[in-house]
Amino acid sequence: MASALKAASAKAMEETLSELARRIGVRLAGSTAERQAAEWIADRFALMQLDTRIEDFPVYERAVSAETLSLKIGGAWREYPCSLFGASPGTRGKTLEGKVEVLSVATDFQAEDLSRLKGKAVVCLGCHIESPEAYRRLMAAEPLFLLMGDVRYPGDLPLADGLFPHYVRRYGAVPTVNVAYRHLWEWVQGKATRARLKVTGGMRPARSENVIGILPGRDPAAGILYVGAHHDTQAGCPGADDNASGVAVCLELARLLAPLRLRRTIQFISFGAEEQLSVGAAAYVRRHRREIELRGKLILNFDSCGSALGWNKLLCNGGADLERCWRSFASPRGWYYRLSTDLSPYGDHFPFLAAGIPALWVARANCAAGNFVHHRMDDDLEKVSMERMAEGVQVAAEFLAAVAEQPRLPFRAKLAPESAAAAAAGWRDFFGGWRGLPAMPESLLEPVVSENC
Repeated sequence: MASALKAASAKAMEETLSELARRIGVRLAGSTAERQAAEWIADRFALMQLDTRIEDFPVYERAVSAETLSLKIGGAWREYPCSLFGASPGTRGKTLEGKVEVLSVATDFQAEDLSRLKGKAVVCLGCHIESPEAYRRLMAAEPLFLLMGDVRYPGDLPLADGLFPHYVRRYGAVPTVNVAYRHLWEWVQGKATRARLKVTGGMRPARSENVIGILPGRDPAAGILYVGAHHDTQAGCPGADDNASGVAVCLELARLLAPLRLRRTIQFISFGAEEQLSVGAAAYVRRHRREIELRGKLILNFDSCGSALGWNKLLCNGGADLERCWRSFASPRGWYYRLSTDLSPYGDHFPFLAAGIPALWVARANCAAGNFVHHRMDDDLEKVSMERMAEGVQVAAEFLAAVAEQPRLPFRAKLAPESAAAAAAGWRDFFGGWRGLPAMPESLLEPVVSENC
């Protein structure tokens, strides 16, 4: 079957990246730009004669027109850049001011009493609160607002990121912005005493979309292989690597595999709202739960897989047989990788784990923390290598063609019990489980202003 495959086209993938990252640009979940990207991807699936559809779902769009942060150091106020987290309320155009208090996310939740944070401008050393209980306690302490410093990527730019929607809807939120790591040092060394934050805008109801292109198999009973990527971005980020690269790979795989009449069905999905913690993938899995549990065999996810400098990464949630199967296609082509078996919730593969099927996540790293342009304005085409992407596409195409054709899968198509239990716990804690997310409290949303007012 590999002999029937065409060679991957670096030019075709460059056209996808140019369309998404240059022409459309920033593609926030729920925005007009994200919808434009989804419709463009759907057109490409349709041109390949795949069974194509768009499924939309509710999200809360980050709609911010202005954000200002100042800290008082040595008796003088200094302004600093910041970026409002997705799923965070703004300040409704008002200036909030409070005394500065520093909180280490890694250690300070060991304290039994967090009352010192009440009414304070809390500087958090950490990019996320990854425990629902810790987040609950933080909100119960009633801070005035949060200044989150992403300790993964030391630098002088505030990265864009988001709060976990399930946490916000269950425990509420205060205005939360990302700040640059280097500025944390200025504040601590300069003994900053007070902080002011003003954000005009915040969350508003919107719709996002998943784009599905189906390549039907000869034998419907043989099951489904899912291939995913996401087309949305973080605020201010053109998202060439994160994740126009993954969409380009997904489209190129569809182009290479579409002419083959394979035994198993392959569903290509470009997810919306991944940057809000895979809201789109979770919506898809909830909507198609029975189909995935009964017919799903594997999810192969591509996210941030195009870095020109760096090394390949493979996250394998599915056992040694699955990893050996991938390696049997990767090694002969010199596509070597760093392997991880962690159950990471930060990818569109994770909701599929909750439905019980194994997953592979293909990515490329260029620094110890992952990718130095992560959620930054300079995540542009100059950071991406079409040649490196084409190498990965060739491996993935041969892998998928073989797995889709073999009468018997070379790996177990269900998670082991211990992995399934861990995935179920993460699904509950981070995504709200099968019941989904509760409604967002009205107090956290931007007020709707009538055009007649």
